[in-house]
Amino acid sequence: MANKTTRRTFVKSTAALGLGCWVAGGVSAKESRSALEEIRFGCVGVGGKGSSDSAAANNQQAHGSKVVAVCDIDDGTLEGVKKKFPGAKGYNDFRKMLDEMGNSIDAVTVSTPDHNHAPAAMMAMGMGKHCFCQKPLSHSIYEARVMGETARKKKLVTQMGNQGTANGTLRLSAALIKNGQIGNVKEVHVWTNRPVWPQSYGLKVKTMPAPKNVHWKEWIGPAETCEYSPEIHPFKWRGFWNFGTGALGDMACHTLNMSFMALNLQNPTSVVATTDRHDGVLYPKSSEIVFEFPELDGRPALKMVWYDGGKKPPRELLTGCPGKGKGDKKRPYNSGALIIGEKGNFYSPGDYGGEVADTGTVVDGKFTNQRDFAKDVDYPRSPGHFKEFTNAIRGEGTPMSNFPTYAGPLTETILLGNLAVWSGKKVDWDAENMVAANADESVKDMIRHKYKNGYTLNDSA
Repeated sequence: MANKTTRRTFVKSTAALGLGCWVAGGVSAKESRSALEEIRFGCVGVGGKGSSDSAAANNQQAHGSKVVAVCDIDDGTLEGVKKKFPGAKGYNDFRKMLDEMGNSIDAVTVSTPDHNHAPAAMMAMGMGKHCFCQKPLSHSIYEARVMGETARKKKLVTQMGNQGTANGTLRLSAALIKNGQIGNVKEVHVWTNRPVWPQSYGLKVKTMPAPKNVHWKEWIGPAETCEYSPEIHPFKWRGFWNFGTGALGDMACHTLNMSFMALNLQNPTSVVATTDRHDGVLYPKSSEIVFEFPELDGRPALKMVWYDGGKKPPRELLTGCPGKGKGDKKRPYNSGALIIGEKGNFYSPGDYGGEVADTGTVVDGKFTNQRDFAKDVDYPRSPGHFKEFTNAIRGEGTPMSNFPTYAGPLTETILLGNLAVWSGKKVDWDAENMVAANADESVKDMIRHKYKNGYTLNDSA
C-alpha cells in the first residue's frame, strides 16, 4: 500500500499548513500575467458535468487554454463536442487517447462516473500531466490517497471539481470559524436532499443491449462487467456501489466543504452509520452517519453527523436559523451545514456556501449575518475555480482543492462514511495505514479495489 513515511509527512504537513495554500489568511491568488504558450488539454468525459469542464479548458481568453483531444463513450456526445473544438481528436478509450496524444497534452480534465476517475487521472499523472478531476476525487479510499501522493511526488498541479471551494461566502464562513467566531466547535451537522435518483433495497434493474452509440465496455472500465441498463447510464449510476458513491459521495464534497475547510476534518478515528438496509448493489435509501475526529493541530476533538435521504438534524438545533419561505411557512433548507460551538452556532444553508443572506451565526436564538463580522477577518480570495488551476500550471499559486492536501483528505473522510454504510457496524479507522480494525474481506475490497478487465491504477508511477 502507500508509503508510511510519506503518509506521516503528509498528515503533519497538512495540519501545519492549514489545508494547502491557506497558511495565515489574507493571501489572495493572483491573476496570471504569464506570457507562456497555451495550455493544451485532453478531456476525459465530455457529457454532463464534462460539458462545462471541457468548455472551461477550451477558453483562450480566460485561461489561455485549448482542448486538443476529447474522450467519451457516447459517439453522439463525442461528435457534438468535436464540433465545438475544431481540430480536437476524438476517442472512446482514455487509454488510447493518452497513448496517442500524450506528447500533445499538458493537462487533463476527468469528468467520468466515479469508478473511472482514478484510472484515468493516474494514467495521466503517471505521464506527467496536470490533472483536474471531478468530485468525489475517487471511488475508493486507497485511490484518493495514492492520487495525492502521485501529484506530490511528480510536482503536478491538481484540482478537484468542487467549485464552491472558490466561493467567497464559503471561504469567509470558514475564516470566521477559524477565527473563533463561535469558539471551540463541539459538533458539525451536514445534510443533503440527495439521493434524487432511485436508490434502495431490491430495486429491479432492467437490462438490454447497449445502444449503438454507447461503448459499454469502455464505460464499465475497471468495474465488474454487467449488461447495459438505462437505469445505470447516463445518470443513475450514482446509486450503484460498483460505479458511484451514493448520496454521500455525490454531495459531501460540496456540502461538507465549508466545514472541512474551517475545521480540517481529516482522519476520523471511527465512523458508524444508521441506514435503511442495502443489498450490496444499490446504496440505501437514507443514511445517518456519525464521524468522530480526534484533536488536530489545536482543534479540539469533535463529532460530525451526515444526513441524507430526507433526514435532517434535530429541529431544536435549527432554532433561530433562517429558512425558506415566509412567516410560519418557513422551513429548513433541504441541504446545509450547522456548526455547534461554545459561543453559538454557525449556519451555512445550501450546498456551496453561497446562500449569502441566510449565512451567519445564531446566538441565543438570534441570527446575525456573517457580513456583519467580515471586517474582522481576512481570508484568501480566489480568481475563480478553474483559473486557480490554470494559473498554478503557469507557476502562480496553488489551487485550494489540490489532491495532496485538500481534495484527497476530504475524499478519504467522505468515503470512510460509505465504508461504515457497507459494513453495517462501527468502523474503527487507522488512517495512517488505511486499515479498519474490524474489517472483513468485503470491507478491505472497498478500501482498495481489485480492478477488472485489464485496467490498472498505475500506482507505481
